[in-house]
Amino acid sequence: MWLSFWRSRDRFSLDQLRYLTDQLTKIQIVNEINKVTRLAPYQLKSFVNCVSSFLNFVVFCVGKDFVIEALRSIAELITYGDQHDPRFFEHFMEKQVMGELVRILKLSRISSVPLQLLQTVSIMIQNLRSEHAIYYMFSNEHMNYLITYSFDFRNEELLSYYISFLRAISGKLNKNTISLLVKTCDDEIVSFPLYVEAIRFAFHEENMVRTAVRTVTLNVYHDRNPGPDSTSTIIAAVDDIEDNLYYFSDIVSAGIPDIGTLITDSFLVVLIFPLLFPSLRIVGDNEMQSGVVTSLYLLCCILRILKIKDLANTIAAALFYPLEAFTQSSWGKFNGHISGDGFTSKTEVSENDNLNSYDPRCSTVNAPYVPSSSGFHSAHARSQNDCSSSNLSLREVLLAYVTKGNDIEVLGSLGLLATLLQTKELDESMLDGLGILPQRKQHKKLLLEALVGEASGEEQLFSPKNSLARDGMGSELEYYHEKIKEHYGVSSQATDVGTSPLVRRFQVIDALVSLFCRSNISAETLWDGGWLLRQLLPYSESEFNSNHLELLKVSYNSCASALMEEARGIWSDFLVTVLCEEWRKCKRENFQTVAMESSSPRKEWTCMLLPPHKLSSEVDVPDESSFVAGERMLELVKVFVLQHQLQIFALGKPLPEQPPIHLPGDLPVNHRAKTCGLDVSGPKPGIELSLGDAVPCRIAFERGKERHFWFLAISVGTSGWLVLAEELPLRQTHGVIRVAAPLAGCNPKIDDKHPKWLHVRIRPSALPFLDPAKFNDHGKSKTKALIDGRWTLAFRDEESCKSALLMIVEEMGLQSDEVHRRLKPLLNLEIATDSSSSSVCDPDDSSSFRTQPNSL
Repeated sequence: MWLSFWRSRDRFSLDQLRYLTDQLTKIQIVNEINKVTRLAPYQLKSFVNCVSSFLNFVVFCVGKDFVIEALRSIAELITYGDQHDPRFFEHFMEKQVMGELVRILKLSRISSVPLQLLQTVSIMIQNLRSEHAIYYMFSNEHMNYLITYSFDFRNEELLSYYISFLRAISGKLNKNTISLLVKTCDDEIVSFPLYVEAIRFAFHEENMVRTAVRTVTLNVYHDRNPGPDSTSTIIAAVDDIEDNLYYFSDIVSAGIPDIGTLITDSFLVVLIFPLLFPSLRIVGDNEMQSGVVTSLYLLCCILRILKIKDLANTIAAALFYPLEAFTQSSWGKFNGHISGDGFTSKTEVSENDNLNSYDPRCSTVNAPYVPSSSGFHSAHARSQNDCSSSNLSLREVLLAYVTKGNDIEVLGSLGLLATLLQTKELDESMLDGLGILPQRKQHKKLLLEALVGEASGEEQLFSPKNSLARDGMGSELEYYHEKIKEHYGVSSQATDVGTSPLVRRFQVIDALVSLFCRSNISAETLWDGGWLLRQLLPYSESEFNSNHLELLKVSYNSCASALMEEARGIWSDFLVTVLCEEWRKCKRENFQTVAMESSSPRKEWTCMLLPPHKLSSEVDVPDESSFVAGERMLELVKVFVLQHQLQIFALGKPLPEQPPIHLPGDLPVNHRAKTCGLDVSGPKPGIELSLGDAVPCRIAFERGKERHFWFLAISVGTSGWLVLAEELPLRQTHGVIRVAAPLAGCNPKIDDKHPKWLHVRIRPSALPFLDPAKFNDHGKSKTKALIDGRWTLAFRDEESCKSALLMIVEEMGLQSDEVHRRLKPLLNLEIATDSSSSSVCDPDDSSSFRTQPNSL
């Protein structure tokens, strides 16, 4: 009767919530019965001796199913109301439902009720978007009561829900909410129940429990300030900045000379000289620094959007000045006049930018790597031995960030260098002076000189050590240095005016080689460095010295060793396919010589401002998760591909379209896949196969629903599967495939307490972060992070269990051996560089098999 009355209401209505909360307040007893009973007045006479006015009193005795369903529905209604109608949560607060939930927990001693209550509260906490609602949930000590309640953790399922409950709370911590969860006495914090109860399980035998506890503690340590999504906020700000810059660009395009000059002077006087340049200073380990990447990004935007020759060349020329040139102590005020129009523009630099606090030349941490065998680095060596931070030029600061900065600083510096290289308004002598003039432009200039008969042009045309500005700084660079001094009032002198552009060019190459040898930089950023190197050296390896080649080779060998380990890793079946795909991408993005003048390593540099993409190992995913291993494998492959292509390029050999790997081999006649009758298409649900080596087992995919299967482990080339088949009634030696899962990474293990049980991990059948449907442009998952599954196979005896384990180990070995065989020519550098022209990489071979969806 009660259930039919309940269903008659609109499920997601305020009336339904009112009805449920009303019923909860009347509950006095929770028992095992599955219906609601009402004790009549005559039944109460034997229990109470009271006046007749109490004979109509009703005691509600309800079954656990009613309570569980009511709790589940309340979670749904509160979540729905939070997104659609604030009256839902207002009613929740008015009726003090959290207090009723605590009361029901005290009434019940049935494990399923506390379990559902924890799930209900967890769902509400995770899905409530309103800060006001979260504040209410965490107040009134109800949450601390649930945290410290004495649950029966002998029930493993209840423990799992409790840990998830703690994790849900920790996910909502910030500097405001955390104060609601601590216990105080006389305005002093005496305990923090969330943290105290969580660390009780820090060494629990279950790995998932330990991982969840780590998440809780990390959330406590890193509680954040409440605010809008940082990525969307940054993107909105960037759009606004770029809109303003395009507006100024449109004004300049009107062609009014004085307006263009006024905009140039204003940007330099108000923004670039006093704010952006001083923000690029390098600080010590114990100092705080902000604005470096923002400044680099804004400089990239200004150069890319404002097509003003004077502005671009002044910015480039200013990079030769020391940082102290742009502090108030050095230059005070700009002259700031615009000739002929009467406008004046003067500004002062903030006193907060003091560059004398740290000296990068006295520290090996921030100084760029300088190979000792090169004869072109005297000026660079000077910069490392000079113990005055303020004398370090901005150009040298950029190179210092490339060699010793963190990932985002490297990316910002490479972005500015790439933008300068691609700015058409820059004079080539500026690029040559900065050391980033592409070699093909040098050859083009020298060819023109040779054709018109200018001195030494023909001699230097094919010289690897040519330079446009052979006798010092070019006239354009001198002109803008003079303008910076006279027009803008910068009193300091450029620090390396007499340095040859050839020396600066080798400093850039030194920095890039040092970058490629770093292990703490992301593959994407290293690829950006590869793109810049290819711009500088499109034709030959002649500008690499012996130390460069040795460093690159050591770094390559280290990367190759790590790749060999991946051949036996969780994603070994994808290794060849991913390697072939990344090889093509790297060649296309970094080592193509077609239309390189207009190409760019990235479509935009906004990424340097966005929060860095965290690997799954840095967030709420276990370290041994296949998802973490997959990201690690992809990152390693990208680095290896870049290192390998750099080796080929450094040797002056042509880069092949495909990596030099062996083609798939033929299967032996006695191979298990052949004896089972499995073809190259792989196992698919519904396909018939022979059960010759199969082992009978039992498995339950749903609670209480055990099924009988025949188990097989099968490998075909670099692919492999765990197969569960059902025996055919009329052909008992054959079966039909019902389920197939990846063999690689299954991590088989016989249960310690039940030797007839075999545990295997079931990872996803494809790399999810390579699917654009699952991940956005900024590397964030559009869905919840995938977690690995697990099969527990029960065999009829211990020997059968061991047989299944040996079958898995054997097939995994064959699979890994095939991966090793195919990669062997690639990992042997001498063979790879000699036979690269005949390499073949077929992405549609057996390594590209995907596990088909099962039919269960």
